[in-house]
Amino acid sequence: MASVLGIDLGTSGVKSVLVDDHDRVLAEAMAPLTVSRPRALWSEQDPEDWWQAVELTLDELARAHPEKLAAVRAIGLSGQMLGVTCLDASDRPLRPAILWNDGRASSECAELEAALPDFAGLTGSRAMPGFPAPKLLWLSRHEPQTLASARRILLPKDFVRLRLTGEAASDHADSSATLLMDTVAGRWDVRLLGACGVAPEQMPKLLACDEAGGGLRRVHAERWGMRSDTPVVGGAGDNMCGAVGAGVVEAGRGLVSLGTSGVYFFVNDRYLPARSGGTHTHRHAIDGLYGQNGCILSAGAALAWAAGLVGAKDVPHLLAQLEAAGLAVEDTPVFTPYLAGERTPHNDAGLTGTFSGLTFSTTPLHMVHAVLEGVALALADCHDALKASGARIAGLSLVGGGSRSRLWASLVASAIDMPLSVTADASVGPALGAARLARSGVGGPLVSDASDGAAALEVRPVAHLVDALASKRQRYMRHLALR
Repeated sequence: MASVLGIDLGTSGVKSVLVDDHDRVLAEAMAPLTVSRPRALWSEQDPEDWWQAVELTLDELARAHPEKLAAVRAIGLSGQMLGVTCLDASDRPLRPAILWNDGRASSECAELEAALPDFAGLTGSRAMPGFPAPKLLWLSRHEPQTLASARRILLPKDFVRLRLTGEAASDHADSSATLLMDTVAGRWDVRLLGACGVAPEQMPKLLACDEAGGGLRRVHAERWGMRSDTPVVGGAGDNMCGAVGAGVVEAGRGLVSLGTSGVYFFVNDRYLPARSGGTHTHRHAIDGLYGQNGCILSAGAALAWAAGLVGAKDVPHLLAQLEAAGLAVEDTPVFTPYLAGERTPHNDAGLTGTFSGLTFSTTPLHMVHAVLEGVALALADCHDALKASGARIAGLSLVGGGSRSRLWASLVASAIDMPLSVTADASVGPALGAARLARSGVGGPLVSDASDGAAALEVRPVAHLVDALASKRQRYMRHLALR
């Protein structure tokens, strides 16, 4: 049976999935990653760790499913967005990659915006600290030798592409979020590059998201029992691939992703650059469509932090305890999930997370429940910011690892007061989206007519939770006003 391979380089791990022509996930493998925070506001990973995690997942698929892996006819890539990876003349990392939730480049943002008239109109977004352009300007000032020595500057998934194929390339969608591109034209802008101290020759060539690029190198094909030169398509950032995986491929549809971060992604057939509210607009993985984004920097990351704080065995066990406890929103404290600053709607790398309303009755489970609520309320901020931009949201899907929790899904649906469609494969959404783009790149349909991707369930707002969270949101917002 012919299949395609989707590889998703996330922040907390790499997930690789094999998908057949009917969109059934045949097999999957996952390898974890960790984040380094050597200084306040910094967030980094070693690109070599990304590659090792990819190798582990493909080694596992080759061991457990050799026939399925041998039948792969194309590979698609998804990845955490906005990371800056600088490589030397031998294509080795010059330093750890600076990630999407890194806040060191706050002071560079205003200077970038002042350098070009209507910066947001050109790029789709205000300059914000987590984006590549201000981080590259930061490198030009604080580590000039690193930037000068960089033969290539790549996004995270494109480092994986380079290792798989030897080709330095990126796609139009992921690259449109770098703030280095004329978003509508779909090309690097020399004025933006120059403002950051970057030369055009340091940037990769650009591909359509479903365009076949380089082929799998022979050494890897032999290792994993695959065809040499298996095409690797352009792929996209994890937000865009998550949307493709959830079938969010037409204007008016949106998704909420509960991963390491929390993302609210809305598809529009018009280019509406974001000039306020901490939102940002980029190209979708589908030609002619754009994604309007709201992002909170700590969602699953906040839950993982809370699990460690209370000494939980693991996150799934903790969520099961919460489900069984049946705690009331009225009895839990207020939590603001700004553990790494916040993007939407505040655009403030200096915001910090807080609990308020603690009493002697507050238990560890109350605090963890408040973390889930705080993430849901922050996503409601994203919902309002996108609606204020003119987005008319006709329907929402829920994806990401957090989608496995019915409790969390119910809290999110109730906080934004809209139903959420959750598919059976929602937790592998970006990897599935990458696989679908791979299939499209070799002449197959983007979404199979025989797809099993119909909603497994619809999570509707719960009336008493809608009211309780609306009341708590007033306390949440008052708390912010007092800071």
